[in-house]
Amino acid sequence: MRREVMMIAVLVSLAVFVGAVGWSGQAYLLPAATFFPLLWALSPTRIAAAVVAAGYFLAASRGLPAGVAQFFSADLWVGLLFWIAAASSFIAVHAVLWTVWGGWAKPARYLMVLGLTAFPPLGITGWAHPLTAAGILFPGWGWWGLLALTAVLIGLVTRIGPAIAIALPGLWLWSAASGTNQILPEGWRGVDLEMGASLGRDRSLQRQRDLVTDVRQAAGTRETVVVLPESTLGFWTPTLERFWRNELQGTHVTVVAGAAVVDAVGYDNVMVAIDAHGGRVLYRERMPVPVSMWRPWERWTGETGGARASLFANPVVEVAGRKIAPLICYEQLVLWPILQSMLYRPDAIVLIGNGWWTTGGNIIAIQRASAKAWSALFGVPLVISFNT
Repeated sequence: MRREVMMIAVLVSLAVFVGAVGWSGQAYLLPAATFFPLLWALSPTRIAAAVVAAGYFLAASRGLPAGVAQFFSADLWVGLLFWIAAASSFIAVHAVLWTVWGGWAKPARYLMVLGLTAFPPLGITGWAHPLTAAGILFPGWGWWGLLALTAVLIGLVTRIGPAIAIALPGLWLWSAASGTNQILPEGWRGVDLEMGASLGRDRSLQRQRDLVTDVRQAAGTRETVVVLPESTLGFWTPTLERFWRNELQGTHVTVVAGAAVVDAVGYDNVMVAIDAHGGRVLYRERMPVPVSMWRPWERWTGETGGARASLFANPVVEVAGRKIAPLICYEQLVLWPILQSMLYRPDAIVLIGNGWWTTGGNIIAIQRASAKAWSALFGVPLVISFNT
C-alpha cells in the first residue's frame, strides 16, 4: 500500500511537470505533453489515473483562475471553481476509460480518449491535447504527422511505452534542429494592440480614427491585408461599415477585424472584412468561450444575450484572393476547429484574440504556441493579432 501511494505521488508530480512545461507558452516545449499518456497508463488504479489526469490538466491550464477572476472582476475563488469545472470532463474521460487489462485494451481505450477530448461535445473543453505537439515533432508532415504522433501516443500506453519514452527526446531534438519558424503570408500584416479592456467597448469616433491610423501605419503604401484583434470594432453596424469604407477610399488595403453582430436574442462573435468597396461579415465564431460567452442553456431557460456557437460552420472563408482558416480566441485552445479547417487546404491561418483579461498569465502565449505548431505541421502561413 505504501509503495502504491509513493508511486502515485511520483506519477502525479511528473504529470504536473509535463503539463506545466508542455503548456508553458513556448512552442518548442509542447512535446513535453506527449509523455502524459505513459503516466496515465502506469497508474495502478482508476482513482490514480484520475488524479494523474487532474495534475496534468490543472498544471497546463494554471493561468485560468486568475484570468477568470479578472474577466468577471470577481474573487479568485470564482476562477478556481471555473478551473475545476473545466478540468472535470478531461479527468472523467481518463478515469472512466482507464483499464488494468493488458493486450490491446489499453491502447484501444486511449485512442477513444484522444477522440473524445478532441471533438464535441467533450472536446469543447479539450485543452492541453497532446496531439497539438505534432507540428513540433513532425513539421511539414501534415496529416501524416498527426497520424504519426497518434501512433506514438498509442505506443506509450503499451508495454513498450517506456522504450518509446526514452526514444522521444531524440525525436524532439531532431525536430528542433529541423526548425518550426512561423511562415508569414506575403502582403498580410497582423497588428497587436495594447488597449486593455477598452477595446471594443470604447465606441467613440476618436477610437475608430486611432484604429484607422494604426491600419495605415501597418499597411504603408503597398497592397496589404491588415488583421486587427478580436472585438476591435465593437458592434458591427451600417454606420461603422460606412465610416471604414470612406476611410479606405483611394487605398488598396483590406482590413480583417473582430466585431460583434447583435440581435434581440444574442450575438455572433465575428471577423469582418472591409475595403474601399464596403464591408461584410467574413466569419462567425464556431466555438465562443463556454459560460462567459456561449451559454447553451439559454434556449431552455428563456434567457438571452449569449454568443451563438456556429460549431462546424464556415471552416474556411475567402478574403483578398486567399482561402483562410479563421480562428478566434478560444478556438485556438481546442483541437477540432483547426483540424476541420485544414481539411479544406487553406492558404493561410488567421488567428485573432482579445486577451486583456489574461494579464500576468500565459494563456495568450499558449494560443500563439499552438497556432505555430499547427502552422508548422501543415506548412500553412500564419497571421496573428492580439490585444492585451
